Amino acid sequence: QGRFIDDIINGVWAICEESFWDVPAHNRYVTSAGFMMGPALPDVTNPVVALFSAETGQVIAFTHYLVGAALDKVEPTVTDRMRHEIWTRLLDPFMERDDWWWLGFVQGARQGPPNNWNPWIISNLLALEMLIEDDEERRAAAVHRALRGLDEFLAGYHSDGGCDEGISYWGRAGACIYECFDVLDRASNGAITVWDEPLIQEMARYVYRAHIGNDWYVNFADGTARTIPDPNIVYHFGEKIGDDTLMQHGIASQADLKPETAEFRSFPRFLNTLFRPVPQPDPIPAYPLVRQSWLDGIQVLTARETEGSVEGLFLAAKGGHNGESHNHNDVGSFIVGLDGQPILIDAGVEDYTKKTFSAQRYEIWTMQSTYHNLPTIDGRQQSPGQEFKARNVSADLTDDHAELRLDIAGAWDDAAGVERWDRVVRLERGPDPAVLLKDAWKLRDTPRSIVLTLMAADAVDASTPGQLRLTGPKRDLLVDYDSSQFAVTTERIEIDDTRMTPVWGEFITRVLLTVKRPPAEGNWVLRAHA
Repeated sequence: QGRFIDDIINGVWAICEESFWDVPAHNRYVTSAGFMMGPALPDVTNPVVALFSAETGQVIAFTHYLVGAALDKVEPTVTDRMRHEIWTRLLDPFMERDDWWWLGFVQGARQGPPNNWNPWIISNLLALEMLIEDDEERRAAAVHRALRGLDEFLAGYHSDGGCDEGISYWGRAGACIYECFDVLDRASNGAITVWDEPLIQEMARYVYRAHIGNDWYVNFADGTARTIPDPNIVYHFGEKIGDDTLMQHGIASQADLKPETAEFRSFPRFLNTLFRPVPQPDPIPAYPLVRQSWLDGIQVLTARETEGSVEGLFLAAKGGHNGESHNHNDVGSFIVGLDGQPILIDAGVEDYTKKTFSAQRYEIWTMQSTYHNLPTIDGRQQSPGQEFKARNVSADLTDDHAELRLDIAGAWDDAAGVERWDRVVRLERGPDPAVLLKDAWKLRDTPRSIVLTLMAADAVDASTPGQLRLTGPKRDLLVDYDSSQFAVTTERIEIDDTRMTPVWGEFITRVLLTVKRPPAEGNWVLRAHA
C-alpha cells in the first residue's frame, strides 16, 4: 500500500552509503604468507567478500526483488544504486579473484579444505545471482564458479556427513549446503539437484544423530549445548532427501522453539519461514531420538539407553584430532546425559573475542583439555594441531551396548612422555544401565601427578568417599570411583557470559580426581549411573 516506501528507501540508501558491510575482524585478506589485516578503515576500492557483507547483499537483493517496482515509482536511482553496490562489493570481486581463502582455490595460511564460511557465503552469492543478474552467460559462469567452491568444501567431508565444527556450525555448514542447492533446484526447475547424493543425505542426518533431547545437543568444538537448528531448514532438508525421521525432527523442533534457544536466523531464513512454514499437525510428533550412531570420519559416537525416549542415560564420545575447525583440545572427551540433558558436559565456548581466532586461542580455558573430561599428566595438556590425534579407534554398537575404544596418547606432545593411553567409553543397556570409563596408560617415566578432570553442569556433592553425586534436572547422576586411588576436589566456575549463561546458568563445576600415588603404568575405572 506504499505506507513504508519512504522508510525502505531511507534504510536501503543508508546501507548503500556504508563503507563496509561486515565486522572489523573480517576486514582482511589472505596471501601465500598468511592472513593480512586490511587497513584500519575499509578500502572501498578493494572490497572484502565475507560473511555479513554477503548476507547484507542478499537483504538488498531481496528488497530489490520484492519492492523494486514500487521504489522505481518514487526514485529509480535507488534500485540502480542497489544493483551497483551488489555488483561492486560482491559479485565482481567473487568472479575476479581466486584468493578468497573461504573459496578453497588457493592454499595459503589456512591449509586444508574451507570451513563453514564457504557454503555460508556462497548460499548468499547464488541468491544474488538469481535475483539481480540479468546476463545469462555471466550467471552461468558464476554458478559454475560457486559449484567449484562447494566442491572444495564437500571434499573436506567424510562420507559419514559429520560436522567437526559442532552442532551450532552445522547451521552454517550443512544447513547452508541445503540453501545452496535449494536455490539451484528451484531456479533450474529441478535440472540441478543433488538430493540423491549419499554425502548430502548424511550431512542432513547429522542433526538427529547429535541430538540429546529437546533443545540439548552434542556440542563438541565451538558448539553450544542448548540450541535448536533452524526447524524450517531441517524439515525441508528432510523433505528433499526423503527422510521421514529428519522431517519429524523438524516438526518437533519447530514446536519446541523458544527465543533463548533459537538459532540466529538471517533474513532469507525468515522469508522461508513465512512462505514455506513447517507443518504443525495436531498432535505434534515427538522427537525421533535415534538409538545410536557412529560417525567414523569425525570419530564421534552417540548412543542413548532407550530408542525414542529421553529417559535414561545418553553418551557421546569422540576421537578425532586437535586441528579440527573451531577446534578444542578434546581428543577422547565425552558427554554423559541423563533424562534428556547433559550432566557430564562439554562446557562449550564463551563469547568470541579477538583471542578466539588468534594464536592465543588456547589460552582460553574452554579450549583446553584440562577443562574437558580428560587427564592431565604432570600439568601437561593436549596440544593443538592436526598431528595430535587419536589412534587405533574403533566403535562397537549393539542392542546391549555402544562402545568407543581409542588410544589418545598421540594427543600430547613428546615431552609429556605418554607412550599409551587406552580409553574405553561404554554405554551399557539392560537391567543395570551405566556408562563406564576405563583408562589404562603407560608413561615413559613415573609422573609427579595425574589428574582426571570431570566437568559437571551443576553442583557436585563429593562428601561420600567413592561416589560423586552430580545434580540433574530430574535425577542425580552418580559417578562411582575408587576412593583409595583418588583424592577429590571440586571447583565452582562462575559463568557470566552471554553465550554460556543461557545454557548453564550461573555456574558449572569442575571435578579434579587426583591419583594419590601415580604410577608410570596403571589404570582406573569409573561408573556413571542414575
